[in-house]
Amino acid sequence: MPWKNWSAERMGIALAVLAAFGFSFKAIFVKLAYAAAPVDAITLLSLRMSFSLPVVLWVGFAAGRSAPPLNRKDWGILIVLGLLGYYGASILDFVGLQYISAGLERLILFVYPTLTVLIGVFFMGKSLEKRQIGALLLSYAGIGLAFAHDLQVAGDVNTVLVGAAFVFGSALSYALYSAGAEVAIHRLGAIRFAALAIVVSTVATQLHFLLTQPLSALIQPAPVYVYGAAMALFSTVLPVFWQSAAIRRIGSARAVLIGTLGPMLTIFFAWLLLSEPVSLAQLVGAGLVLAGVLLVTYQKSRVSR
Repeated sequence: MPWKNWSAERMGIALAVLAAFGFSFKAIFVKLAYAAAPVDAITLLSLRMSFSLPVVLWVGFAAGRSAPPLNRKDWGILIVLGLLGYYGASILDFVGLQYISAGLERLILFVYPTLTVLIGVFFMGKSLEKRQIGALLLSYAGIGLAFAHDLQVAGDVNTVLVGAAFVFGSALSYALYSAGAEVAIHRLGAIRFAALAIVVSTVATQLHFLLTQPLSALIQPAPVYVYGAAMALFSTVLPVFWQSAAIRRIGSARAVLIGTLGPMLTIFFAWLLLSEPVSLAQLVGAGLVLAGVLLVTYQKSRVSR
C-alpha cells in the first residue's frame, strides 16, 4: 500500500483533509435524512449517537486501560464538556438545519474559532489583538453575505432567522467546549477525552429522547438508518480520530488550517447532492469567513513557535 511509505508530514496532511471531508459531510447527511422521512432532530441525533457508541466504547476502553482512574474533577469536566459539545452543539445544529441551507449552516458553525477568542477575552482575561479584531470583522461580514443569499433563496425572513439563531447557538456551545477541551486533553489525553465526551453526550441524548419522544419514533424508513449510520461513522467517529492523528503528526495549527476546507466542501456537496443554489455572494461570504479563521489560526501558529 503506497501510504505505508509516506512521511509523517504527508500522512498528517492526508488525515487532516479526510477529517475536514468527514466533518463537512455531516450537514449533507442530516439534510438527506430530513428529505427521506419526517424524522425530528432529537430522534436523528439519537440514532447518530447510538450508532457511534460501540466504536467509541471500544476506543475509550483501549485508551483508558493503562491510564489512571478518573477522579471527581475529571468526571465533572467530562460531563460539562460532553453536554456542551456532542450533545448541546449537535442538537442545536440539527434543529437549525430544519430551517436553513447546509452551506449557511457550515459557515455559521465555522465562526467557532472567533467565538473561542471572544470567550478568552471576556472570561479568561486575555486581550483582543488587532489581528483578532480583523478576523472577527471578516468572519461576520462573510456570514452576513451568506445570510443574505439564504434570505434571497428562502424568501422567508423568519425561517432563516430561526435557523441561523439555532446554528449560532450550536457554534457558541462548541466554542465553549473547545475552550475547555484543551485543559481536559492535557489531563486525560486526546483520544480518551474524545471517547468519554462522546459517551457522556450519548447518555444525555438518549435521556432527552426518552423524555420527549415515544420509542416508536425510532421506527424509521431504511434510508434514515443508513444516513444515521453514515453520519456516525464518517462524520463523527472517524473524523475525530483522523483529526487527533493529524494533530500528532503536523500540529494543531496546520490541522486547523487544512480544516478550513470544510465550508467549501459543504457548499459544493450541498450543490451537487441537495441541489442547493450557489451564488457569488455566498462564495464571497465563504471566502471572508475562511480569511477570518486563517487570521486567528495564523496568530495561534506564530505564538506556538
